Amino acid sequence: MIRKIIKINEEKCNGCGLCVEACHEEAIGMVNGKAKLLRDDYCDGLGDCLPTCPTNAISFENREAAEYDEEAVKANMEAKRAQKENLACGCPGSQSKSIKRQDLDTISTNNNIVMEAQESQLNQWPVQIKLVPANASYLKNASLLIAADCTAYAYGNFHNKFMKNKVTLIGCPKLDEVVYAEKLTEILRLNDIKNIVVTRMEVPCCGGIVNAVKTALQNSGKMIPWQVITISVDGKIVDGEI
Repeated sequence: MIRKIIKINEEKCNGCGLCVEACHEEAIGMVNGKAKLLRDDYCDGLGDCLPTCPTNAISFENREAAEYDEEAVKANMEAKRAQKENLACGCPGSQSKSIKRQDLDTISTNNNIVMEAQESQLNQWPVQIKLVPANASYLKNASLLIAADCTAYAYGNFHNKFMKNKVTLIGCPKLDEVVYAEKLTEILRLNDIKNIVVTRMEVPCCGGIVNAVKTALQNSGKMIPWQVITISVDGKIVDGEI
């Protein structure tokens, strides 16, 4: 049938993933760093993704396309939700737990100089946004750090500067095929979160994690203090301060 459906210009796409977050039917996914319409029958043609695209890479076109299949969309979303729940419950590495920190260990150098070893400031497991149980006990009255995962590698003192005394949630808005906003909304609704710090890289695709947090705050209906820290690729804070 001929119908209205979205069209994605891959040359204009910068890989930010905001359209993936905006598509409730999961018709859009990231393929090789570019947004792509995965299935015609998942696209309802309403275009919720259009206003989120910062490069105007998405438009409408009328063409031969499979009819929108609402039942198939629901079945796909249910299957993915069940898969996530099974992963969280069945994988030993996903078991939720708090981490209690002891005193710093000491190490001796070749010159017999005693130094304190750098201690991790990670206070819970798991850390991936898609794996963290929304009802985990460590989320109660927590201060959240929601970090684009590259930030921890770019900023040298990331543990002490950002992670200390916070629950850390990480993700990559460009490469992870998951809608962060839904999970973050659930976390905010179920827990009395004190405040949120978001760390992102200066690259455009990192805007997806900021957008997910903003959407989650709006959907949760809660007023939670939050701030965004932007880190450059050479490891400097270029915007925001904590």
